[in-house]
Amino acid sequence: MNDTDVLYAPTRARLSGLGLPDGDNCVLATSAATFDDGSHFRIEVPTINSVGAAQTVLTETSRRGLTVNRVTETLGMYRHTLGELRDYVALGEEYGAEILMSVGPRASHDIGGSVQTPEGVRIGYRLRGQEQIVRAVEDVMRAIECGVRGFVVYDEGLLWVLSRLRTAGDLPEETHLKVSAHCGHANSASAQMLEMLGANSFNPVRDLTLPMIASIRRAITIPVDIHVDNPRMSGGFVRTYDAPEFVRVASPVYLKTGNSALEGHGTKPTAAQLDDITRQIEIVTEFLSRHYPDARQSPARVSRAGVMG
Repeated sequence: MNDTDVLYAPTRARLSGLGLPDGDNCVLATSAATFDDGSHFRIEVPTINSVGAAQTVLTETSRRGLTVNRVTETLGMYRHTLGELRDYVALGEEYGAEILMSVGPRASHDIGGSVQTPEGVRIGYRLRGQEQIVRAVEDVMRAIECGVRGFVVYDEGLLWVLSRLRTAGDLPEETHLKVSAHCGHANSASAQMLEMLGANSFNPVRDLTLPMIASIRRAITIPVDIHVDNPRMSGGFVRTYDAPEFVRVASPVYLKTGNSALEGHGTKPTAAQLDDITRQIEIVTEFLSRHYPDARQSPARVSRAGVMG
């Protein structure tokens, strides 16, 4: 084979014809895309599973002069009272942060046994049976009444249903649908499919290389949500030095940071863990300023839609 030959060239050409990259983007070109406000990145703090935790993080980061653009709850909306849902919304309005709540119930909370087995665990947080779709939609409607406009979705079928309900006017037009990393998607074809199904942002699995992430950016127009660090139970890695490159090759991105302070995802942070979360936000913000000073972060009180310019 000559040096100029490309392996699997016919298949690569067919993929290009479908509007997909013909491979992982090893060149790591700088993304020219931005959020609708012209910024390149936003800071997201995941696993903020109580109103008290949200208040602590938002208050302390504000005191330190840091901007948190998005707070994500992952315990499940149906495990919070109506008053707590309203308090989350009020905090988002006070500090100019998006509030995203997780849809429940889901397979891990259901009575089915498959998800508890080594093989069945691959179902992740997806929904079992149509009644669980019904209940998930009810969960969203309950939160809509409290002012929530952003949702973390763990099931592609539910994403498709919620997107059509939004188009039909049954959900507010500004409703933001974020696909969780727990769905297990990890390539540009899957990312493009999720955008077609109505996703407003997409969180790939946590251990992708920079070329893999760059290829996803080439395939979609919606923001990418990328873990800078992660709890021990899902890898425990801390990719702080990758954060500037995440922004450069995949802008517009939500940098998810802080939950390396936690043991797992479905937990409520302690006071000490909240302090570690805040420190990690400060460190990531410093690294962006130090190593990629041209990158612009959205200010507080940006639009929820997060549409690219």
